[in-house]
Amino acid sequence: MGIIKVIKIHPKDNVLVALTNLVKGESIQYQNDTYILKEDIEEKHKFFIKDIEVGSFVTMYGITVGKIVVDKVEIGQRMTTQNTKHEADPYSYRGKKITWQAPNVSKFANKTFNGYHRSDGKVGTANYWLFIPTVFCENRNLDVIKESLHHALGYTITDKYREFTDQLISSYQQTGHMGIDEQTALAPITHKRIFKNIDGIKFLNHSGGCGGTRQDASTLSNLLAAYADHPNVAGVTLLSLGCQHLQIQDFKDDLQKRNPQFRKPLIIFEQQQSQSEEQLIKSAIQQTLTHLVEANKIERTPAPLSKLCIGVKCGGSDGFSGISANPAVGYTADILVALGGQILLAEFPELCGAEQELLDRCVDEKTANKFITLMEDYNKMAHAVGSGFHMNPSPGNIKDGLITDAIKSAGACKKGGTAPVEDVLDYTEPAIKSGLHLVCTPGNDVEATTGKAASGATLILFTTGLGTPTGNPVCPVIKVSTNTKLANRMSDIIDINTGDIIDGLKTIEQMGEEILEYCIKAASGEIIPKAVLLHQDDFIPWKRGVSL
Repeated sequence: MGIIKVIKIHPKDNVLVALTNLVKGESIQYQNDTYILKEDIEEKHKFFIKDIEVGSFVTMYGITVGKIVVDKVEIGQRMTTQNTKHEADPYSYRGKKITWQAPNVSKFANKTFNGYHRSDGKVGTANYWLFIPTVFCENRNLDVIKESLHHALGYTITDKYREFTDQLISSYQQTGHMGIDEQTALAPITHKRIFKNIDGIKFLNHSGGCGGTRQDASTLSNLLAAYADHPNVAGVTLLSLGCQHLQIQDFKDDLQKRNPQFRKPLIIFEQQQSQSEEQLIKSAIQQTLTHLVEANKIERTPAPLSKLCIGVKCGGSDGFSGISANPAVGYTADILVALGGQILLAEFPELCGAEQELLDRCVDEKTANKFITLMEDYNKMAHAVGSGFHMNPSPGNIKDGLITDAIKSAGACKKGGTAPVEDVLDYTEPAIKSGLHLVCTPGNDVEATTGKAASGATLILFTTGLGTPTGNPVCPVIKVSTNTKLANRMSDIIDINTGDIIDGLKTIEQMGEEILEYCIKAASGEIIPKAVLLHQDDFIPWKRGVSL
């Protein structure tokens, strides 16, 4: 069997995707047709298989993804930003009857994961203690506490870099050069953790809580309450200045609204009521340590897979994202939905062009209309400042084959699988139903992962074609590569490689099952994802402004 050079994603498509580098003049055979390339086509990029006139539409994934803006494109010509611009089909609620063929889940029906059971019935995949500032003024105090606790309790990873820096300086002082054995200098230093059942102490530094608008403070309050209530959080230490917009009582009220059954330890300190900064920090450290002793008594016990809530996210996407990693994650999503679990698909700017498919899968008109309203309001807000969803693709996306936002979106929505859309959630709204949810967040990697965790994701599957170090403080992020080259080049951050799909070695279904097996191990603490090992604790609240 020869190398598969191209793929046609949907029978209606008028482009082919190059799976490997193709050269000008090469004869490409696909099914019963032959195409002569008019220029070099890099892997991940597309070339036209029909002559298309100006104003006519480009089709991929069976939907409109662009419009020709030059006089004509010819067979064998490459799709570029010069000849193709974003275009998407109109959408509406059509009241279509949903028919869904769930995958065979017999292999997973009796499987469990070992998680942390909370008093409200939720099950965490990790056990963290959380430090929250109500306002940016407390960030420095959190930094001081973090340095003290992380070092003393064995959670730091920075000592190896301190040792590396010390060796560089010593070498310079002795020889005038920075020449040392880098591998020796970067040998990991291990610290014995004091609390074996506490997976980490996490700090939600942010730039909000005062200034800005009162609406910003309100949104932030709901976000911080969501993190306090997260199943992966054992307890919270909250630091407040005192005079800021986001008052302690506002946070407590939002927390009570979100979960009237909230029973976790919540330790609160207000600096303007304290004797001194030193007294505040020492008290926060001492009381937190006292509560950590109790939180450490919680141990992992079995839970059904229906207790998993997985967020699906893509970032640093490429022309293979919608062919390998995203469909594979989508198959994982379908299996979990069939088992009664929850899937969260977000990034509304990256659903532009895929709206009709998602609307046709909404379980009722109310759910569909909420999706339409959130999408249209968000896009109007972007257009009001001279932008729009069509401007979402980054230079890196475009360079690697995602020429329009509709192309990017059509591939991005594959992460959500094929199951019915059970619910649509605004930013920070919690997922309370089983099944697939659409969550309103920006496409921005960190703002999106921050929002998914707020809606209850206890694991995040993050697909990437170009590589990204994004993580989350409370929700383990699992990196899934779209291609083998990336997996080999950035093996320090990639957990799973779906490049075997591109290489014809595995099917989407096989990879989807492997991804779920990995998730079960990660949820049980048997495997630690790279983002967690590297302490990639990214946290950026969305202020509901224009962020694509």
